[in-house]
Amino acid sequence: MSMEAARMAFTRTLLELAREDHTIFAAATDSRGSVTLGDFAAELPEQFVECGIAEQDAIGISAGLANAGLRPFVCGPACFYSLRSAEQVKVDVAYSHMNVKVIGVSGGVSYGALGMSHHATQDIALFRATPGLEIFIPADGPQTVALTKYLAKSNDPAYVRMGRGAVPDVYGEDPPFVPGKANKLTEGSDAAIIACGEMVYPALKAAEALAEEGIAVTVYDMHTLRPLDEDAILDAAETGLVVTVEEHCIHGGLGGAVAEVLGQYKPTRMRILGLPDAKHYPGTSAEVFAHYGLTAEGIADAVRKGR
Repeated sequence: MSMEAARMAFTRTLLELAREDHTIFAAATDSRGSVTLGDFAAELPEQFVECGIAEQDAIGISAGLANAGLRPFVCGPACFYSLRSAEQVKVDVAYSHMNVKVIGVSGGVSYGALGMSHHATQDIALFRATPGLEIFIPADGPQTVALTKYLAKSNDPAYVRMGRGAVPDVYGEDPPFVPGKANKLTEGSDAAIIACGEMVYPALKAAEALAEEGIAVTVYDMHTLRPLDEDAILDAAETGLVVTVEEHCIHGGLGGAVAEVLGQYKPTRMRILGLPDAKHYPGTSAEVFAHYGLTAEGIADAVRKGR
């Protein structure tokens, strides 16, 4: 089984692209280590901006670079870019439509034992309520490569949330990736699982376990939260049960987005799996996932109970 951290796939690809396109810049907030931007900074120092621990400044600086015709990727912990610099992302990037890609690394509970101060579990809810931002959550390394290539050509502002640790590959080389078009990974008529980010792999494993019980499940990778693939959601509803799973608070994220579509156009039984509306326990990602049922078995059990 091949495994790679999304952050490493991102920085490797960004460096390859920046060697050829000198308008591509990377900005960091004393975060080149956590983002794995060390090679980029060493090889292309004239295309790298170190802002220090000042995420609000980094967003403003990146907006200025974009206003000058450059293509900045501002990179650092998702917990800080989504909350500490929320106003700058809203005004300087989204409202002003500056071509800035905000790369939130170590999203969800990637920082594990550091606790809620370093967990990014409200970021999707916040940015879904911020008009003008595309929102992406890649599932693995290969998909992150495809996403990075898209972002380097796109002229639209975006927020990308990715994890910290290595994750199993969901896709092979050159995976299908169309912004706003969810990937249907399996097909079944008994239930549908819609997952994003690091939850896609356990969703697939849950589908495998359920298939052995005679329960056929459709699995969607909803890698784009804006623009949202409403057609995929309505297709999932044809099964009669939709289960969403995400590394995010149960309010305002993927589950909320799916519920909004179904509530308006096709009311359907559904379950929203994610982190509860409560203080979250610290621990490694695996420990937190196990505690809250964000595992293959937990997802499969939600399908069983939902039927």
